[in-house]
Amino acid sequence: MATKKEFNSFEEMLSDSDVPVLVDFYAEWCGPCQMMGPILDQVNAQLKDRLRIVKIDTEKYTEIAGQYQIYALPTLVLFKQGQPVDRIEGVMQAPQLVQHLQSII
Repeated sequence: MATKKEFNSFEEMLSDSDVPVLVDFYAEWCGPCQMMGPILDQVNAQLKDRLRIVKIDTEKYTEIAGQYQIYALPTLVLFKQGQPVDRIEGVMQAPQLVQHLQSII
């Protein structure tokens, strides 16, 4: 389950993380985005010590979505040391996503 935390900025949240951060860019109205919720819960359960998962609502944070050129939903962006290192657009099942992430983190 994702925990809600407040940060002064998106960049602060990324740079303060001691593990890679997987950002799920989504919108409430997006059907495939809703499908990613349980998938990300499974990923979090398997990689919880090696990865932090954060959800960003593109409707509320349009400037962040624009900054990272989010044009398709859902889009997952993996950040290491505050920098984007991988991007996945669309729905990916948990086993494939875990395998993909393990090769990067």
